[in-house]
Amino acid sequence: MSFARVRALVVVGLLAAIALVFVVVAVLRDTQSKAGTAENCPEGWPIADVRLREQKDVKINVYNGTEEVGLAGSVADDFRNRKFQVKKEGNAPKAVDDVAVLRFGPKGVGSAHLLRAYFLNNAKLEPDLKRKDDTVDVILGNGFQQLATTTEVNQSLGDLGSPQAPAGTCPGPVK
Repeated sequence: MSFARVRALVVVGLLAAIALVFVVVAVLRDTQSKAGTAENCPEGWPIADVRLREQKDVKINVYNGTEEVGLAGSVADDFRNRKFQVKKEGNAPKAVDDVAVLRFGPKGVGSAHLLRAYFLNNAKLEPDLKRKDDTVDVILGNGFQQLATTTEVNQSLGDLGSPQAPAGTCPGPVK
């Protein structure tokens, strides 16, 4: 073996050893391992459930915020056909100009994120930090035309990314 080849092997071995040391130090000194979890949450802040739910696990109330008669009932039936748990349906106390408004508490963050995809990211989110249940109120507005198809929902979920905890809450551990 020539001297140049030995020298090249020594340099490659030394670079591999240095890289291994950097990896070990980076893993051991990782300060972000608990970032985005409730462990660093300020006292009194509610824990937001940021798990993306399946349709069968989402509880909703559907309200009509338009002047169109029977809209809440027909949309509630559409949600039932898509395996959502519709608890209530009726008329909203006041008219809504948006496509839809989603009202939810910290336990309903993941559910609201999924429902937002059914309105192609055009639903207005209204988190209520004092709410204790995981039910999401869906208030249909004057801009509503129809729910998205399964393909559109999947594409919209890809565009939306992961559910984010609302301001004033801490994301809970994802199970």
